[in-house]
Amino acid sequence: MGWLLLSNLIILCHGLFILFVVFGGLLVVRFPRLIWLHLPAVCWGILVEVMGWVCPLTIWENHFRRLAGREIYEGDFIGEYLLPLIYPEELTRNLQITLGLLVLLINLLTYLWIGYRRRKLRQEQHIVK
Repeated sequence: MGWLLLSNLIILCHGLFILFVVFGGLLVVRFPRLIWLHLPAVCWGILVEVMGWVCPLTIWENHFRRLAGREIYEGDFIGEYLLPLIYPEELTRNLQITLGLLVLLINLLTYLWIGYRRRKLRQEQHIVK
C-alpha cells in the first residue's frame, strides 16, 4: 500500500471520527451501547480542541505524507474537500476553543434529549401498567 494512500485513509478516518464526535449522540439514540464509545470520543475531541493538543491522527497523516514525498495536500478529493474542513486556514486558538465548546454543547443537548425521551417512555410505560 502506498504511503499517500495510507495517509489519505487516515485523513478519511480522521474526518469520520470528527463526525462521530460531533453527531454520534444521534447514533446512541438508535444504538444505546455506542454510548461507551461515543462519550470517550467526545471527551477526547473536546480536550484536543480546548487544550490545543495535536491529534495522533494528524501526526500519522503528516508522517505518511512525508514518506510519500508530499508536503502539501493537492490534487485529490480528500485533499481538496476534506482537509479544509479538518484544518481550516483561519483556525486560531480562540476558534479551536469555540469549536470544542460547540462540540460539548451539541452533545450535551443531544444527551439531554435522549434522557428526556427515555424518561418520557418510562412514564408512558408506567401509566399503561
